[in-house]
Amino acid sequence: MASPTILQLGDPRLRQVAQPVGDVRSPEVQALIDQLLVTVSAKSGVGIAAPQIAQALQIMIVASHPSPRYPQAPEMAPMAMINPQIVEMGGDRIFGWEGCLSVPDQRGFVPRYGKVTIAYTDRQGLGQTIVFQDFLARIFQHEYDHFQGILFPDRVESPEHLISEAAYQEMIQKPVA
Repeated sequence: MASPTILQLGDPRLRQVAQPVGDVRSPEVQALIDQLLVTVSAKSGVGIAAPQIAQALQIMIVASHPSPRYPQAPEMAPMAMINPQIVEMGGDRIFGWEGCLSVPDQRGFVPRYGKVTIAYTDRQGLGQTIVFQDFLARIFQHEYDHFQGILFPDRVESPEHLISEAAYQEMIQKPVA
């Protein structure tokens, strides 16, 4: 299965509000989940939302793993989350560097809550609840923003908090003194 094209910043479809999924177990929804899984893996992403591949539906994949883009990311099996709802956000807002497959070659220093409790439907149609903390909470909030048509540059609080991917890579390569 070839991975679909990822929409890029400037495409108006990225600004649409995603709609809830009706029949999670339908062949179309299952095929879309498979497409998202293939795409996030092929692009070495840590997450992807259906709006990024021109599907304005509330489906996301959280797939944290260490990579050149996120060398300190924790390892987890990719998780499909359908119609997720935030039950509670807590902890301090923590700034961290984010990138996005839809905003290539840029990084933003974005504030996110350190802990989030989520109710969602899994790909089998079962209701689930999970608590994400730290980097996983950041991934979830980033992907959830896609459902509202929000991209990480919308969340940066200062122009100095937006840098190139090259500058970010140089920054994380420097040895700590």
